[in-house]
Amino acid sequence: MKKLTLAAAVAVVAAGFMSCGNSTPKANLKNDVDTVSYAIGMAQTQGLKEYLVRGLGVDTAYLDEFYRGLNTGVNAGDDKKKAAYYAGIQIGQQISNQMLKGINHELFGDDSTKTISLKNFMAGFISGTSGKGGLMTVEQAQMVARTKMEAIKSKMMEEQYGDNKKAGEKYLAEYAKKAGVKKLDKGVLYRVIKEGSGELPKDTSWVRVQYEGKTIDGKVFDSSYKRNEPVTLRANQVIPGWTEALTHMPVGSVWEVVIPQEQAYGDRETSEIKPFSTLVFKIELVGLGRK
Repeated sequence: MKKLTLAAAVAVVAAGFMSCGNSTPKANLKNDVDTVSYAIGMAQTQGLKEYLVRGLGVDTAYLDEFYRGLNTGVNAGDDKKKAAYYAGIQIGQQISNQMLKGINHELFGDDSTKTISLKNFMAGFISGTSGKGGLMTVEQAQMVARTKMEAIKSKMMEEQYGDNKKAGEKYLAEYAKKAGVKKLDKGVLYRVIKEGSGELPKDTSWVRVQYEGKTIDGKVFDSSYKRNEPVTLRANQVIPGWTEALTHMPVGSVWEVVIPQEQAYGDRETSEIKPFSTLVFKIELVGLGRK
């Protein structure tokens, strides 16, 4: 038997309910059609409860209410007015249980005291759906949303991790005063440990490197030396500070490189690196090409 989709499964289950309040209809298998109807209904409920709980946020303590709504929907037939109303409820619940929670988490992280404005969200949502009374076009709204979300996220991250930025700026200022330290155009500082005499990579070049990466407090977060094998990568497919350093290093060079946070990961967080972290690398340019 061909497996039905989840939406079809809901429809099949719904078809088994009659206008009988919250009660479950009793099976009466008088013939083959009755039997196959029941079997299809039962077979297609696999995973439905999990979908209701995880996908739609239904509390299983209130399944009778789900059945009541199901009966109402089934008996509405093709009433377009009721269909529109039920669609509104469904989308509204998805906004409440999924969309708003996702947006708030993306903007404000785990800070549950902050939230976007539901009133303004709904004003924009309804204007966009109706095409009337909008303060901007949908295309403009998409652009504004991206820009403003990035600004709000950056501000939140700076409030939380601003001390990392200050510590990095202090480290850079002190490092710049050390003997032999030079500065590249975009603010990357470096000190030559070993002078190379080979070819200079382009930003599109494949390079083979050995490296060790540390935070400014000396904690090693990654090292190819520990794996005892050079890494092959394209010079323009790494953080900007690496690209700038690599394209100024002749093959055979070994540099100590200090990369400002804006040329590293900025306000992004990795498993080992906090937002706005200035990073220190030992980079050894072993050769060009993949092998």
